[in-house]
Amino acid sequence: MGRHGVCFTVHGEPQGKGRPRHVTRGVRVITHTPDKTAAYENLVKMEYQRQCGDMRFGDSEMLEMIVTAYHNIPKSVSRKKRTSMELGEIRPAKKPDVDNVLKVIADSLNHLAYRDDSQIVDARVRKYYALKPRVEVSIKVVGG
Repeated sequence: MGRHGVCFTVHGEPQGKGRPRHVTRGVRVITHTPDKTAAYENLVKMEYQRQCGDMRFGDSEMLEMIVTAYHNIPKSVSRKKRTSMELGEIRPAKKPDVDNVLKVIADSLNHLAYRDDSQIVDARVRKYYALKPRVEVSIKVVGG
């Protein structure tokens, strides 16, 4: 995509950002990111670095992020329903929620692809079914 944008793919079933857990230790409250979320965030970082190298957007650039989540087609569905899922006529109205899918991707790329995900001024998340589950991410600079 070039200097003003990147695209990369995270293979596997799409995941959302898990809720942080709070543990009380005496008078202190410790916040812990769920292990599954931390592992997925690391996968996103690794795939970004592998596919996009050291590409980093400028600290003052406004960004657009498009996330397309492809969920696995359940094995138990009929052939007719499977075809409708493959064609995008039936889409996954199920967990994880689109906001949590966006959040896990955007948070993972802080200090890597950009300074902070607050630079994202335009975002879109779409969910589909596919034979190969994955998340495709596109980030580009908004404006000149």
